[in-house]
Formats: sequence, C-alpha cells, structure tokens
Amino acid sequence: MVSPALQIMRRAFECAVKAVEAEVCLPAHLPDPPAGRTLVVAAGKAAAAMARVAEGQWPADAPLSGLAVTRYGHGVPTSLIEVIEAGHPLPDDAGQGAGRRALIEAEALGLDDMLLCLLSGGGSALMAVPAEGISLADKQAATSALLRSGASISEINCVRKHLSEIKGGRLALAAWPARVVTLIISDVAGNDPAVIASGPTVPDPTTAEDARAILKKYSIDAPPLVRAHLKAAPGETLKAGSRAFEHATVSVAATADDALAAATDLVRRVGYEPIVLGGNLEGDAEHVAREHAALALDMAGTGQKRAIMSGGEMTVALSRPGRGGPNQTYLLALALALEGRSGIWALACDTDGIDGSEENAGAWIGPGTLAQARDKGLDAEALLRENNSYEYFREIGNLIVTGPTRTNVNDFRIVLVNADDRPQTSGTERVQAQ
Repeated sequence: MVSPALQIMRRAFECAVKAVEAEVCLPAHLPDPPAGRTLVVAAGKAAAAMARVAEGQWPADAPLSGLAVTRYGHGVPTSLIEVIEAGHPLPDDAGQGAGRRALIEAEALGLDDMLLCLLSGGGSALMAVPAEGISLADKQAATSALLRSGASISEINCVRKHLSEIKGGRLALAAWPARVVTLIISDVAGNDPAVIASGPTVPDPTTAEDARAILKKYSIDAPPLVRAHLKAAPGETLKAGSRAFEHATVSVAATADDALAAATDLVRRVGYEPIVLGGNLEGDAEHVAREHAALALDMAGTGQKRAIMSGGEMTVALSRPGRGGPNQTYLLALALALEGRSGIWALACDTDGIDGSEENAGAWIGPGTLAQARDKGLDAEALLRENNSYEYFREIGNLIVTGPTRTNVNDFRIVLVNADDRPQTSGTERVQAQ
C-alpha cells in the first residue's frame, strides 16, 4: 500500500505537469496566420509537442511548414512539421544540422511571411550552430565544462550565445523582414526570454566580455579556439534596437509558477495549507535542502498540515564522479537534515521527466528513508559527498519515473509537514506521463 502522503505528493506533481503541457498552455497564445506562409522553428524538450499543437490549431488553408528539434525519445507524430531528435545536454551533429536548416529556411522568408518560434528548456543544446571558426567538438567541450562547474543556466547560456550563429537574436535576423512570433514554455528562474533556449529571436543584453568573465569565474579551461573567439568578439549578439526585432513579439505561455498554482489547488483541497516559496528558487541543491529542512522542522509538531512548495533550478557542482541530478541531491541532503523526523515527507522532480542525466524524474523521502537505507548498508553521507544520490534512491526503491513529459518548467518540490505517518511502502514509483 502506498502511503497517503506519497499519494498526495504524486498527485500534486501530476497536476503541476498537466498545467504546463503544450496542449493546455499553448493554444491561447498562437497568432493568426500571416498573408504569406508560416515557418515553424521549434527547439527544446517540449518542441515536438508544441509543434503538434500548432499544427492542430492552424487553419487548413494557411501554409505551414517547419522543423522541431527535441531530445532523443521526446518526439511525437506530426504531419506538417518535421521532428528531429538530437543530443542533450551536449549538442551533436543532428542538432547542428537542424540549426543550420532553421537558419537557411528562415532566410527564405519574405515580408508577408511569419517565423513562429516555439521554445522550451533544452533548446540551447538541441539547436546548436557553432560560430565561424569554432567546431562542434569545441562547443561540446566548453558546454561540458560549464555543466560540471555549478554555473547557473543564465551564465551557461551567456557563453553559449557568444559561441553561436543562431542564438542571441541571430535567428530573428535571418528571418528579417518577416514577422517573428516567439512562444515560450519557460524553464528558467525569472522567465527571461533572452536566457530560455539562449534567446535565438530576442535581444541579448550580455557581451563577449561577460562570457569571458564567466569562464574565468569557474576556472573553465576552454578550447583555444573558444578563448580566441571570445577575445576577438568578431560577432556580438544582437542588441535592442536591431532591425531584427522590428516585427518581433514574445509571449511566455507557461512557467513554474503556473505549475505550482495547479499543485497548490490540489494540496489545499486535501487539507494542507500551502506555503509557496515561489517558482524562481536557485542555488546549490544541498544548501537549499538545509534551508527547507529548517523551515519544515519549525512547522513540525504544531498539528497543522502544511505543504512547502517551490520551483526553480538548483545546481550541483560535479567535481566528483557519481550519478544523481539536483532533485535527488536535494532530497538526500534533506533527509539527512531532517534525521527521520516523523510527519515530514518530500518529493522533488524535474517537470521534464529527467533529473540530471538519469532516466527518472526525481525521487521521494519519508520519515523512514534513512533507516531503510541503513538496513541495506547504505551510507547516506558518503553517497552525498560522492554525488551518488541516484544510487541511494535506486537501492531503496524511491525513484519517481515518468518518462518524457514533453514539457519543461524545471524543478518541482513539495515537503509535507505533519502528514499521515502510516508505514511507508518502498518501490520505484511510476507516474503516468501526460
């Protein structure tokens, strides 16, 4: 029997994901067709799903074509827009080819045409066109180092934009003078369109100097051609006032706050007072976990059922080998800080269905999690130090597996305080992907 607390957390996560699916959030934002033709360029983990929605909503007599590049395993059937699966988090040849095609097809648009750009998290890696003089291998090496460093997504994408022929507004410039409409499912704190998928159709306020400073900040030993390109700054990203944005509009169709709002309604209905910390939390996963543990312990013992909820993006500096994304790292650190306190349960998952590079969305903990792991001979503190949170939760059967959700508003976390403490049942939890 699955515990009532785990059932509530799973249902809250399902509600959160459902609220930000393309089928739910995108139709109201789709533009009217132009006098000419419409080219769809979609990039990100939700790209194929967004493209399918656009197809389904588009008038039959309005010309529509294009491509959607998404992560391997995240495609869906489409009829008018070609779906291309590519590498993530590191770009590969398929993503590079898709990016080059997008630029070529955008350049063929005229004044009466429209570029409909559908973006979601993951687009930066999936649609990669290295700047002139930089190889794909150079960009892969720089990206890999940044991902291991603990840099924020804003910092990582700043560097990516200055090593690209398509990011930082350059896709919009290729489409000029056509109308450019960008619709976004946001996976970044603050929902800045210049950061999401590295802003291929919007102005970029960052500079090559900023990118160099980020590499220095994290002691990134980038390939020589990357360093030389950033030092020469031969092609700055496009800034506000460029002609590329004369006929451009941007709309954010879904955010982490939308997901939290849906989950909040659910927990309130089942008798918990929601304590919503917001959808924009950032920081080191272990540090965030300790803060949330302190908050939960302060609320424990009062008898009042509360649900501490948050979204955003945590980071883990991968200085040591191991397996486990930010959500699993957060949960293992949280369990250690809570020390088995009765009545406190937690779930942390990535809304795209993949925590870090593993096949699970995240995991869950209950009051008996540490004792259960000790019975299996697992050393929680050692596994946390080794970045092996995935192994911890796999061994005790507390993984949450959804498969690709085909949306992405980043992390979802819920901590139930003063919850029902019936004996917990282990077993990897499989949640139906929407």
